[in-house]
Amino acid sequence: MEYKLDEIDLKILRMMQDNARINNSELARELGMAPSAVLERVKKLEQKEVLLAYHARVNPTAIDQKMLSFIFIKVDEIIGDEETGKLLAEIPEVLEVHDIAGDDGYMIKVRTSDSLALVSLMRNSLSKIQGVISTRTIIVLQTVKEDNKLIIPEKLD
Repeated sequence: MEYKLDEIDLKILRMMQDNARINNSELARELGMAPSAVLERVKKLEQKEVLLAYHARVNPTAIDQKMLSFIFIKVDEIIGDEETGKLLAEIPEVLEVHDIAGDDGYMIKVRTSDSLALVSLMRNSLSKIQGVISTRTIIVLQTVKEDNKLIIPEKLD
């Protein structure tokens, strides 16, 4: 899909990425545009799947999800086969699934309450997926930065 974003679209994306709760009239005021024109642009950004979703960012500690781990998973599937990735994505504790280059086929980001919950996840979910040969787990001791913000340029070439 071709996106063709202009400078106004990019300004809208920067503003909404900083504050997804910004209302249409505030966007219009900041852009110096009519609210109806801004609303139409936002709708088009949604239709083109440039704006994918709106989320609340929840403090994981507040909901007892204190342990962050990255798990590298070696699989026996053929390159390009996405079956294992789809099965990994169905596990609720798995936040991200990445098909990676190198010895491992996938890297997943996982949040659990503690090490016992992580072991349970590995025994009861990961080990049940056919094609998983081995795993290598990295437990995060401290998160310095965790953000999903993209660098949105002033304009695209």
